[in-house]
Amino acid sequence: MTTLQRKPVDPTAHLSEEDIEALGRELDAIRANVMDSRGERDAAYIRKVIEVQRTLELGSRAVLLFSLFPPAWLAGTAGLSLAKILENMEIGHNVMHGQWDWMRDPKIHSTTWEWDNVAPAEMWKHSHNELHHTYTNVIGRDNDLGYGIMRVDEDQPWSPFYLAQPLWNLVNACIFQYGIAAYDLEVGKYLKGRKDAAEFRTQAKKVLRKVRRHFVRDYVVHPLLSGPAAVTTVAANLTANLARNLWTHSVIMCGHFPEGVETFEKTSIEGETRGEWYLRQMLGAANISGGPLLHILTGNLSYQIEHHLFPDMPSNRYQEISPKIQDLFERYGLRYVSGPLPRQVASAWAKVIRLSLPNDALERLGLAGRDAADAPLAAVPSAA
Repeated sequence: MTTLQRKPVDPTAHLSEEDIEALGRELDAIRANVMDSRGERDAAYIRKVIEVQRTLELGSRAVLLFSLFPPAWLAGTAGLSLAKILENMEIGHNVMHGQWDWMRDPKIHSTTWEWDNVAPAEMWKHSHNELHHTYTNVIGRDNDLGYGIMRVDEDQPWSPFYLAQPLWNLVNACIFQYGIAAYDLEVGKYLKGRKDAAEFRTQAKKVLRKVRRHFVRDYVVHPLLSGPAAVTTVAANLTANLARNLWTHSVIMCGHFPEGVETFEKTSIEGETRGEWYLRQMLGAANISGGPLLHILTGNLSYQIEHHLFPDMPSNRYQEISPKIQDLFERYGLRYVSGPLPRQVASAWAKVIRLSLPNDALERLGLAGRDAADAPLAAVPSAA
């Protein structure tokens, strides 16, 4: 058996092999209890969220027909921004995780849902569900961790390219849905000759079809329907898409980038047991504290730790199990990373900026010497 060990500090060193497997059994029991109790209350929840989202979007687009008038523009833009956030976060992301497949409703199913995003659902499910959730925070395997263009740990080799990563991160935040599509396409692998050209062209055509469909809808059809208000409607749609992109980028950054979140070496997952996989999810994610509205608008990814433990659990149940998960962290001597949105966003951005510099510069500036959560965990023989 291998355990996770850090140099110089291993946050799991106090856990024996038996402890880790006992932790896994406790988490399995929490999961089973919730999954066995799914029912009409949960189904009613997701149907209500979808109804609210569609009503909000249709109402906002109707208001934007009169977007020449500033109050209508403000109201319509705000409503459309919220509708897009709801669709991407609490609906699209979670439906495509299979959280509602148990309802056997073909209209709310991971195999049929196509979200309001230029990244095709089929491609996103592969890169996100299959790769990111399998290799969470494993450097070199989980490309969600920096999307392959950022340095996310001091043990990663530095190059001058990374000096610009704060700029890349800002640009990526503004056009986030396009960044996700490019990531799903594995553009980097293709450019390095590590992706089949025919497969890349086929996938690129799918992405371009979605881009064209979204462009025509937001920047041609709805503006034309607005008549004299066409230009202001275009501005409203641009603003709503920008707001959605910035929000989703911030939420996702908060889930895996703040200080206190672990990264892992590739060797750390060799021969990984169920308990060790759970442990990696617990250490490799962070939560956002806040009220009910924040949780809904984040798609309940404010409970990122709970989501990574149980990605196919209905999102409305994460708040319910959170106290039990926090109790496990405390009893097993682990750090439950959580904080308000502004603090988590600032922490994530601070890490992006700090790691854009080489290690010797960090040492001169007094920014090196991180806490126990800042170096990748390695696999070493267990002492248990």
